[in-house]
Amino acid sequence: MMPGQNGPAHYQVTVTAPSETEASALGRAAVERRLAACAQVSGPITSVYWWDGEVTSSREWMCTLKTTAARLGELTEHLRSTHSYDTPEIVATPIVGGDADYLAWLDAETLR
Repeated sequence: MMPGQNGPAHYQVTVTAPSETEASALGRAAVERRLAACAQVSGPITSVYWWDGEVTSSREWMCTLKTTAARLGELTEHLRSTHSYDTPEIVATPIVGGDADYLAWLDAETLR
């Protein structure tokens, strides 16, 4: 499936969290609200980053969510407002191809 004239129709969104419990809760709440069709939690991972003027590292968990362009803004706001971090990592990557049946399922599961 190719992107529409106005841009990609589907996105994969990743967000990291300090615990498996929080990553799972973020994913479950997004799916329950139909802001995402599915969420996968993986980890632990080690993140290395600049914070407060120095390089630091921490153990985190990653939640990967699949959503539509129509729900992307609401999903991002939901993640931002419920996350424990002041500045959570929320990255949306366009899905530029994929199985047509899967993408149709993604559309159906994120309808209101």
